[in-house]
Amino acid sequence: MNLDFPFRCDAQGRSAAADDEKHVRDLIEQVLFTAPGERVNRPTFGSGLMQLVFAPNSDALAAATQVTVQGALQQWLGDLVQIEAVEVRHEDAMLHVTVHYVLPRTQQRRVAEFGRAV
Repeated sequence: MNLDFPFRCDAQGRSAAADDEKHVRDLIEQVLFTAPGERVNRPTFGSGLMQLVFAPNSDALAAATQVTVQGALQQWLGDLVQIEAVEVRHEDAMLHVTVHYVLPRTQQRRVAEFGRAV
Protein backbone atom coordinates (compact mmCIF):
# COMPACT_ATOMS: atom_id res chain seq x y z
CA MET A 1 0.00 0.00 0.00
CA ASN A 2 1.25 3.47 -0.91
CA LEU A 3 0.19 6.45 1.18
CA ASP A 4 -1.47 9.29 -0.69
CA PHE A 5 0.28 12.66 -0.73
CA PRO A 6 -0.45 14.98 0.90
CA PHE A 7 -1.36 12.74 3.81
CA ARG A 8 -5.08 12.55 4.52
CA CYS A 9 -7.70 10.16 5.87
CA ASP A 10 -10.11 8.30 3.62
CA ALA A 11 -13.88 7.89 4.18
CA GLN A 12 -13.30 5.05 6.67
CA GLY A 13 -10.91 7.16 8.76
CA ARG A 14 -7.83 5.24 7.58
CA SER A 15 -4.75 6.59 5.87
CA ALA A 16 -5.66 7.28 2.24
CA ALA A 17 -3.91 5.07 -0.29
CA ALA A 18 -2.69 5.80 -3.81
CA ASP A 19 -2.17 3.43 -6.75
CA ASP A 20 1.37 3.00 -8.12
CA GLU A 21 0.95 5.59 -10.88
CA LYS A 22 -0.34 8.29 -8.50
CA HIS A 23 2.31 7.37 -5.93
CA VAL A 24 5.13 7.94 -8.43
CA ARG A 25 3.66 11.32 -9.39
CA ASP A 26 3.43 12.24 -5.70
CA LEU A 27 7.07 11.27 -5.19
CA ILE A 28 8.15 13.43 -8.15
CA GLU A 29 6.30 16.39 -6.63
CA GLN A 30 8.02 15.83 -3.29
CA VAL A 31 11.49 15.79 -4.86
CA LEU A 32 10.76 18.89 -6.93
CA PHE A 33 9.41 21.11 -4.18
CA THR A 34 11.55 20.00 -1.24
CA ALA A 35 14.62 22.13 -0.62
CA PRO A 36 17.88 20.37 0.29
CA GLY A 37 18.30 20.66 4.04
CA GLU A 38 14.55 20.73 4.67
CA ARG A 39 14.37 17.11 5.85
CA VAL A 40 16.33 16.41 9.01
CA ASN A 41 17.21 12.78 8.34
CA ARG A 42 17.83 13.30 4.61
CA PRO A 43 19.66 16.63 4.29
CA THR A 44 20.45 16.16 0.59
CA PHE A 45 16.88 15.20 -0.40
CA GLY A 46 15.21 17.60 -2.84
CA SER A 47 16.03 19.51 -5.98
CA GLY A 48 16.58 23.13 -4.98
CA LEU A 49 14.00 24.15 -7.57
CA MET A 50 12.44 26.80 -5.37
CA GLN A 51 15.75 28.71 -5.24
CA LEU A 52 14.89 29.79 -8.78
CA VAL A 53 12.55 32.31 -7.20
CA PHE A 54 15.49 34.45 -6.09
CA ALA A 55 17.51 34.28 -9.31
CA PRO A 56 17.11 36.42 -12.43
CA ASN A 57 15.25 34.66 -15.21
CA SER A 58 17.48 33.62 -18.11
CA ASP A 59 17.98 30.78 -20.58
CA ALA A 60 21.20 29.75 -18.84
CA LEU A 61 19.45 29.57 -15.48
CA ALA A 62 16.60 27.50 -16.95
CA ALA A 63 19.08 25.06 -18.50
CA ALA A 64 21.05 24.72 -15.26
CA THR A 65 17.84 24.21 -13.30
CA GLN A 66 16.69 21.50 -15.70
CA VAL A 67 19.94 19.60 -15.24
CA THR A 68 19.79 19.97 -11.45
CA VAL A 69 16.16 18.85 -11.25
CA GLN A 70 16.70 15.90 -13.56
CA GLY A 71 19.73 14.83 -11.50
CA ALA A 72 17.75 15.01 -8.26
CA LEU A 73 14.91 12.95 -9.75
CA GLN A 74 17.41 10.34 -10.99
CA GLN A 75 19.15 10.21 -7.62
CA TRP A 76 16.05 9.82 -5.48
CA LEU A 77 13.63 8.02 -7.83
CA GLY A 78 15.93 6.26 -10.30
CA ASP A 79 14.88 2.81 -9.07
CA LEU A 80 11.15 3.60 -9.46
CA VAL A 81 10.93 5.62 -12.65
CA GLN A 82 12.90 6.40 -15.82
CA ILE A 83 13.11 10.16 -16.30
CA GLU A 84 13.15 11.06 -19.99
CA ALA A 85 13.02 14.87 -19.90
CA VAL A 86 12.45 17.81 -17.58
CA GLU A 87 11.25 21.22 -18.75
CA VAL A 88 11.37 24.27 -16.47
CA ARG A 89 9.62 27.52 -17.39
CA HIS A 90 9.34 30.71 -15.39
CA GLU A 91 6.45 32.93 -16.50
CA ASP A 92 5.66 36.04 -14.50
CA ALA A 93 4.93 34.85 -10.96
CA MET A 94 4.51 31.15 -11.88
CA LEU A 95 7.06 28.38 -12.06
CA HIS A 96 6.08 25.57 -14.47
CA VAL A 97 7.81 22.18 -14.44
CA THR A 98 7.01 19.36 -16.83
CA VAL A 99 8.47 15.90 -16.25
CA HIS A 100 8.34 13.20 -18.93
CA TYR A 101 8.89 9.73 -17.50
CA VAL A 102 8.33 6.01 -18.03
CA LEU A 103 6.97 3.63 -15.41
CA PRO A 104 9.34 0.62 -15.67
CA ARG A 105 6.82 -1.98 -14.46
CA THR A 106 4.31 -1.19 -17.21
CA GLN A 107 6.52 0.69 -19.73
CA GLN A 108 3.85 3.41 -19.85
CA ARG A 109 4.97 6.93 -20.69
CA ARG A 110 3.61 9.67 -18.47
CA VAL A 111 3.82 13.46 -18.29
CA ALA A 112 3.43 15.31 -15.00
CA GLU A 113 2.99 19.06 -14.93
CA PHE A 114 3.46 21.15 -11.83
CA GLY A 115 2.97 24.84 -11.26
CA ARG A 116 3.66 26.98 -8.24
CA ALA A 117 3.32 30.68 -7.61
CA VAL A 118 6.69 32.19 -6.76
